[in-house]
Amino acid sequence: MSIKHVISVSGGKDSTATLLIALGRCQREDIIPIFCDTGNEHVAVHEYLSYLEQALDITIVRLKADFTQEIAAKRVFIARDQRTRREYDIEPVFEMDGKTPVPKRDGRGNIVMHKVKRNGVMVEEPKQKTRKIGSGRRVRWTNSAKRRALSALHPTGNPFLDLCMWKGRFPSRKAQFCTEELKRNVAVAFQLDLIDAGYQVISWQGVRRDESLNRRDAKKMERSGKSLWVFRPIVDWSAAQVFAFCAQQKIQPNPLYKQGMHRVGCMPCINAGKDELREIVARFPVYLEEKSRWEARVSQTAKRGFSTFFCKELHDNNMADRRVYEANRVESVIEWTRTTRGGRQFDLLAGTTEPTACASAYGLCE
Repeated sequence: MSIKHVISVSGGKDSTATLLIALGRCQREDIIPIFCDTGNEHVAVHEYLSYLEQALDITIVRLKADFTQEIAAKRVFIARDQRTRREYDIEPVFEMDGKTPVPKRDGRGNIVMHKVKRNGVMVEEPKQKTRKIGSGRRVRWTNSAKRRALSALHPTGNPFLDLCMWKGRFPSRKAQFCTEELKRNVAVAFQLDLIDAGYQVISWQGVRRDESLNRRDAKKMERSGKSLWVFRPIVDWSAAQVFAFCAQQKIQPNPLYKQGMHRVGCMPCINAGKDELREIVARFPVYLEEKSRWEARVSQTAKRGFSTFFCKELHDNNMADRRVYEANRVESVIEWTRTTRGGRQFDLLAGTTEPTACASAYGLCE
């Protein structure tokens, strides 16, 4: 059975190094570089992919998610929604001392038990009683919300925006569905098609353990399914090693790395930090203006009527109300990047970034 080496290329340093390794080890006719277009990239990423194609004499297959069917189903669901139940916020119940939990009981008066992990050991203990707060909220879409959402809920052809309209919200650090829906699922579907065509597939991924805690245990090679393996050749490399290797191969880094960007995937990423956002405000304000327009569009399709691209901790509580919305709107986050000391003081140096000056978190300007 023939083997196809599918290389996930994002336009970033790690995937570029992975592509170079594959080209040095495998037959070119067996290599298929792929790029999953999220619809939220800087134009420099697409230009860099063209540069790689020309410099390496390869063709990178462009893939894109399509949520047309999901949006159509969502429109039908909203239009027909006739649910009558209500949902409530809840709070735990304590004894009169305010400290001792009241155990939950079933219909016969028996204490309800559940399993929890304590000090690494699974134990069984009473489940705490809870009670509803307030009069609750209707689960059903109101007629006015239906009209608002249905007027805006139409496919745009942009995967990121269409995904958010379908979900009725933007991704967040705790619900980062963008990576799964826009990249992983698209790449896996492409690989499964190759398997169905009779090939064995090795999926090459530019993953490094020191990127994040979530990747600290990443394996170099593992089987993911029938006729499908995952290979991560640079899993134990550092960022410096990646840049050095690409330089040895006479491949230039993505220019965004010299323009203050820590990553070159989304522009911006929902998880972008304050320093990186400050660079984007100075260098690429048009992309933030675009996200502000996306906020307005997704807010129309959201059940509660508002949604924000960012989800920064810029508010005093965790309530999902309009105070949180106002604090996290793109315009508010831009103002936040111009402050210091937790947003309490205006930073006099915040507006001094020169859009043409070289800035790199990886020392590429030295």
